[in-house]
Amino acid sequence: MNLLSIGGSDPSSGAGIQSDIKVFSKFNVHGLTIITAITGQNTTKFGIAEPVSKKILKNQLETVFSDFKIDGIKIGMVYDSQIIKVLYDYLQKLNTPIVVDPVIQSTTGGKLIKKSAIKDFQKYIIPLATVITPNKFEAEILSKTKINSKNTPEKIAKIIQKMGAKNVVITGLEEKKNKISDFVLEKKSKYFLSGEKISKINHGSGGNYSAALIFSLAKNKTLKESLRFAKLFTFNSIKNAKKLGKGIEITDANEDTINSELTDAINKFVKIKDIYKNIPECQTNFVYSKQKPKSTKDVLGVLGRIVKAGKQVIVAGDITYGGSKHVATALLVVNKQFPNIFAAINLKYQEKTISKIKKSRLKFSSYDRTHEPKKVKDQGSTIEWGIKNSIMNLKNAPDVIFHKGDFGKEPMIIVFGESPNSVLKKISKMV
Repeated sequence: MNLLSIGGSDPSSGAGIQSDIKVFSKFNVHGLTIITAITGQNTTKFGIAEPVSKKILKNQLETVFSDFKIDGIKIGMVYDSQIIKVLYDYLQKLNTPIVVDPVIQSTTGGKLIKKSAIKDFQKYIIPLATVITPNKFEAEILSKTKINSKNTPEKIAKIIQKMGAKNVVITGLEEKKNKISDFVLEKKSKYFLSGEKISKINHGSGGNYSAALIFSLAKNKTLKESLRFAKLFTFNSIKNAKKLGKGIEITDANEDTINSELTDAINKFVKIKDIYKNIPECQTNFVYSKQKPKSTKDVLGVLGRIVKAGKQVIVAGDITYGGSKHVATALLVVNKQFPNIFAAINLKYQEKTISKIKKSRLKFSSYDRTHEPKKVKDQGSTIEWGIKNSIMNLKNAPDVIFHKGDFGKEPMIIVFGESPNSVLKKISKMV
């Protein structure tokens, strides 16, 4: 996948194209850039900004688009009317998802777009947007209306949508009880998305949000799925922000690699030849936990399932913490006894698969669901009981645990590993 960031250069790498490249790298996609302006800034102050020439801007566009298939575009800093019009002329005919992050002012106070260019931004850049993601301040500037009890977020979003954006997301609307919400206006629906608030000033969170959003949209996720993904990603980047300079902290999107590792492994899993034959009736989940997990909330999984659609396998849902119950529970039980095991996936039980497991050097164990105590069945703790019984006498962690089912209960194979990639290597020996 190739994602393009169009925006300004930030030498501190807290925002701008440098930050976008860091985010794209985290998602294991190729990031391309087109620079619209050069800024001088750090974590304490903003210096000056200078736009690139019309000539070099056009040349960047021509060289990038003549050589690469672009799967998604993020537009950030555009600075002046000349840049805006050149971008519009080149991008208006593209059939590619575009996220517009209308950066107007840096966290350290620098102006990122000329006041005289706002009108052209409204006329030419906003209509390019598949999604536009202004924060409260930016939404008020673009709509020329203050958000208050009379002028609701919905009213402001509709003003911006009428300028041509397909979807509008106003971020950073505070709510009570340490929550922060975003208002979303789609073509035929409207809703709020809320999340936990981290009370700290940081550099880069808005850019991280829009970069994660275009990544998810380019993967053909729905807007709501993509917004949830971007919100969680941004929350983690703020949580992991670091004081690298003398001023405000810079968000760190690279601290938590669990999501990117699992995402990459799932992308590889669904491409395995004939893997659809190994998806059970209850469908599949692929999970990866944090260090020392205490509950399923510490385990990343697919909120939904990895499902079979004919001969294709698709991911139906977001990858999020707490996204799995059954496979995550199995992983937690194994991890408690074997703390080096952090990943697991469930596959369809087939005798030919069991035969391959037994012929390989994979370590396996099993349990008999017909021996489940009635109390276990009534309490719904079948997975925990079965996994505990299958590993209680083991000295080394199993690669595979399976059972042959019971009346009304589908037989199952679960593969375990130190990481998602180690699970994939074991699957390659079985299918």
